[in-house]
Amino acid sequence: MDTLKQRKKWSMPSAFTILFFLIIFVAILTWLIPSGQYNTDKAGNIIAGTYKSLPAHPQGLWDIFKAPIEGMVGTATTEGSISVSLFILVIGGFLGVVNKTRALDDGISTTVKKFAGKEMIMIPVLMILFAIGGSTYGMGEETIAFYPILIPVMISVGFDSITAISIALIGSQVGCLASTVNPFATGVASQTLNISPGDGLLSRVVLLVLVTAISIGYVMYYAKKVKNDPKKSYVYDRREQDMKEFSISDSEIDVNLSKNQKWVLVLFLLSFVIMIAGLIPWTSLNPGWTVFETMTKNISKVPFLGNFIGHDFAPLGTWYFTEITTLFLIMSVVIMFVYHMKESTFIDAFIGGMNDFLSVAIIVAVARGIQVVMNNGFITATVLHAGEQGLSHLSSGIFITLTYIFYIPMSFLIPSTSGLAAATMGIMGPLGKFSNVSPSLVVTAYQAASGWVNVITPTSGVVMGALAIGHVDIVKWWKYIWKLMIILFVVSILFLVICTYI
Repeated sequence: MDTLKQRKKWSMPSAFTILFFLIIFVAILTWLIPSGQYNTDKAGNIIAGTYKSLPAHPQGLWDIFKAPIEGMVGTATTEGSISVSLFILVIGGFLGVVNKTRALDDGISTTVKKFAGKEMIMIPVLMILFAIGGSTYGMGEETIAFYPILIPVMISVGFDSITAISIALIGSQVGCLASTVNPFATGVASQTLNISPGDGLLSRVVLLVLVTAISIGYVMYYAKKVKNDPKKSYVYDRREQDMKEFSISDSEIDVNLSKNQKWVLVLFLLSFVIMIAGLIPWTSLNPGWTVFETMTKNISKVPFLGNFIGHDFAPLGTWYFTEITTLFLIMSVVIMFVYHMKESTFIDAFIGGMNDFLSVAIIVAVARGIQVVMNNGFITATVLHAGEQGLSHLSSGIFITLTYIFYIPMSFLIPSTSGLAAATMGIMGPLGKFSNVSPSLVVTAYQAASGWVNVITPTSGVVMGALAIGHVDIVKWWKYIWKLMIILFVVSILFLVICTYI
């Protein structure tokens, strides 16, 4: 009888199934929503007021199954996820090599002992760091590398996998919510409106401090509940399985790191420091901060050394996924030599690590397929046109509130922050002028909505990838986070409305 009940028990579909059903749903919308298109300028930005209807272009069965493929390789209207997916795979290989040395396992054990009795300190410190990353350079996909590290640590000190996911996912995305100089959100949006990314910077710093503090308090409250009573965890049913899978033991572990393991940990940390330094757009923050460009130029002129390193080496501050993927490949090889690892052992560890992250890499492509269907069905412009028609000639407070609300479904449909900014800011910015709303505040509203959605949307490869690593289904994630989402929603609207009167 118990076996029969277990068979009838409903289980949550996988991330792949959820995303594929969303692709089908959006494809159905292409049969119901009229097709349309905006004229664009030479830079590809939409020109407001130029919407025109097009013949219907509904997406059929072939298009549905083709969408994840095009989500990976890209189309003329949708950038492919291949660079992000490859980065995830190489990160997996890098972690596979590091894990083979057991430097992380033994390092985690040492960390647990060090923070015994003060584990709660880790949460605000780490969340602030992730929030800074999200606010300055749009940290998102890069957090994927941290979950395999954070989950064992958090479980070891009595928390759970949701706490670990919260630290990186919520931390980075509330940073994106209050982006200060994020080139992929603030930069693209400001450039579209022909304003400086520094416009509205002070107000966004205030918002960053506010939402980060609220989020830290929320995560710490939940973590404390779980530590006091593990049954309060939303993933309590997986607790024993998680402790085994992530090699966690309740007993105190006395470990002494070897000299080679310590060097591996140094290289491991150095990899992420270099990655962050490479991604932050230093010259965008301050035109005078050209030290990395100057250094790279001078090194390239040194006889032999310039040729040895490579003249195409990009200076720190100009890196993107190609460069950071290359970085982790190089560091994997360096760790192999430092740890004196055999070539065959290295290859097995690297390929094994990539295999562990294969599903995460594919999820990113499937999620991008939703955007492919929208663009190929020419319904994106129609949705934008509805916003253009409905948001003009309103008071400043109502306009900025509706703008924020408008960007919530748009962020769900277009997960790419830069793509959403380029597609809509040319419309929403000018509309704000009719209601005496500054362009910089429109940028803040767009960022706040985008960051809010990026914590919960199943169309985001970052969200689904993080949950896949932690073995947390999205319904449980929603049950855990819905109260925080309401708080952030209300706080964001109140902040935006107040800013219209300042």
